[in-house]
Amino acid sequence: MNLPNYFLADLPPEASVGPAMLVEACQALKRNRERYLAGRTTQDLIRSLAEVGEAWLRPDYPLRALALEKGPAATGFSRATLAAGLDSFFKELSAERLLALVEQDLGHAHALDEMTRFERGRSAIAIGPEFLVHIAAGNLPNPTLASIVLGLLAKSAQFVKCAAGTSFLPRLFAHSIYEAEPKLGACIEIAQWHGGNQPLEEVLFAEADCVTATGTDETLATIRQYVPIKKRFLGYGHRVSFGFITNRVLSTRHAPKVASQAASDIAAWNQLGCLSPHLLYVQPGGEISPERFAEMLADELERREQTEPRGELPVKAAAVIATRRAFYEVRAAHSPGTRLWHSRNSTAWTVVFEADPRFQVSCLNRFVYVKAVADLAGALHSAAAVQGQVSTVGLAASEEQARELATELAHWGVTRVCQLGRMQQPPLTWRHDGRPALGDLVTWTDWET
Repeated sequence: MNLPNYFLADLPPEASVGPAMLVEACQALKRNRERYLAGRTTQDLIRSLAEVGEAWLRPDYPLRALALEKGPAATGFSRATLAAGLDSFFKELSAERLLALVEQDLGHAHALDEMTRFERGRSAIAIGPEFLVHIAAGNLPNPTLASIVLGLLAKSAQFVKCAAGTSFLPRLFAHSIYEAEPKLGACIEIAQWHGGNQPLEEVLFAEADCVTATGTDETLATIRQYVPIKKRFLGYGHRVSFGFITNRVLSTRHAPKVASQAASDIAAWNQLGCLSPHLLYVQPGGEISPERFAEMLADELERREQTEPRGELPVKAAAVIATRRAFYEVRAAHSPGTRLWHSRNSTAWTVVFEADPRFQVSCLNRFVYVKAVADLAGALHSAAAVQGQVSTVGLAASEEQARELATELAHWGVTRVCQLGRMQQPPLTWRHDGRPALGDLVTWTDWET
């Protein structure tokens, strides 16, 4: 299947994007928004987006087939990993969940359409930015796809700048929107170039009303310098995540399920997202010890490699894993508190059990730590170095414990607590870093009567 040249990212590699071309593209997007998007109702947009989501879930959908055929070479993820990750996203893109997002973040289904009467006689309307620029991170596609959805709901023209070599899946998503509704697709532009191209990015930022960016804290600091002070800037920086497993769920009967859930979080997108666990804190005192649980997790990751392989890594990334493994092999030989399990003849997966409970940053790509802690308070004390940087905690606990533990995590600063096994499957209504993703894009006008 050959894609038509609808977007700048569709152009052949030798075609260069210059400042004049960007200005023209930005102006065209603004004109198209005024003609085709600004007057659309939220209900109408939700219907269109839900139809696109349904199409992506069909095995015979040509763009999905292309994503799974060409995606492994373009992204580094295996076909199975891509299929699981895309399904997770597009299952959320239903009319019901899109409406729930609008109502949650804005308080009313019609808040973006008209002056809406709220409680206590207050009336208000939410206005999205005319022109929205997204600076996308290159490691995972789903956050970029979600940004496009949010921008369409906000009725904004959008320019998505991808890191060089990472535009494949955002391009396919934009093409699916264009295919379903050409006028809607005409309000989106996808381009890619190496970060730090100041002449191009200054053009974008001058045209934008709002800039969103995802990346390292250093990248965000650099981008912020070039965004004009009067423009809205929304940055999503580096975060880490971990799991916490209580002893009540570590019965002989239930522990295999917990190990499977943990393996799902580690395998999803090869553990590369901010929502993926770097380590699992496990409470002793169950029928299955933390060390035995680590061994069960290793067995489960080996099974996953047969059904959902990690895929090939760049030489540098594989070397990092090999070096880290070698370190723990030496430590395990001299310390009874350390054990190591890993895939044979490859760097596909690694599990390290350590008695030392201090938070340890993983080198990712299915490399995970398991550490024993007496209770959640002990885990949080051990993770003090990353307090304020934790996005998600995957929780495996009894129903009686879960609410209290989630509340304790909230007070410590965690912005999302979910069931273990769903860490890389945030709902569409997820408040990114504790903020309303759609709500942060809009500007409110209150009408006082």
